[in-house]
Amino acid sequence: MSTAFDPRQTPICFIFNPHSGHNRRNPYLLERTRGFIKEHQLDATVELTERPRHATDLARAAVDRGCGLIVAIGGDGTLNEVAAALVGAPAALGLIPCGSGNGLGRHLGVPDPGRGAYATLLRGRIREIDTGSVNGIPFFNAMGLGFDAEISSRFNQLTRRGLAAYVRTGLRAWASYQPNHYVIRNGQSELSTDAFIVAVANSDQYGNDCFIAPGAQVDDGLLNLTVLKRVNTFTALPLAFRLFRGSIDRSRHVARLTGSHFRIERPAAGPIHTDGEVHATGTVVDIEVRPRSLRILVPSTP
Repeated sequence: MSTAFDPRQTPICFIFNPHSGHNRRNPYLLERTRGFIKEHQLDATVELTERPRHATDLARAAVDRGCGLIVAIGGDGTLNEVAAALVGAPAALGLIPCGSGNGLGRHLGVPDPGRGAYATLLRGRIREIDTGSVNGIPFFNAMGLGFDAEISSRFNQLTRRGLAAYVRTGLRAWASYQPNHYVIRNGQSELSTDAFIVAVANSDQYGNDCFIAPGAQVDDGLLNLTVLKRVNTFTALPLAFRLFRGSIDRSRHVARLTGSHFRIERPAAGPIHTDGEVHATGTVVDIEVRPRSLRILVPSTP
């Protein structure tokens, strides 16, 4: 379901994260946003985040004062924080994606700031998409356990990001990482396996066109679980090739499940990530979908 959207008919709040890697290196987007508001005579404000989770507080305050569009300017973490305030809300989420991955934006066809993201705000349509929740923590693109979470933890400590930095971080972590054992249930099936990565995706990719769940859709009421069972010297390069070619599901070292709810048990507590943000959780990880619970502005062409 989608509907046309006119940003001139509602108050807008732009939320800018000055601490995200791209915005810290290229602060011009702040002035570009202010210029965009002035040029198109929008009823809009620009808010700057000051601390972790501040974007969620700013977005909730914007909803409370009647804003119909809340625009996240930043990476996947900023998107996650803003969207967390909009699940089930009447306000729509807009994206100016300028992070290192931009998985959800890429899946939805939202361009980067230099290729039409601002134009999408003027000529876009509202699409209702699913969202996910893991142990009560919301996610919108993907969450994961195992090596997935280990990379996210290390990646978040870098001052310079991007695909090359992600690959270097992954190679360093891979040398010492040991897989865990997981028992995964989706209400119909049970999978008991050692695994390097357990990823649960709403869209089809992590970002940078790295497809962890080929064929996944954000509005089908389902989440897509992908298990990479073995990643070693012999399987790493073929699996990486498949990730970027969108054929990871064809590997014999990969298992996939779909469902509206997953329960994952592991032998010890440890980290998970939600859209790249890392959290400590216990031995039981409960994941569920919230069908079509977020309104998001996407390009008008399908």
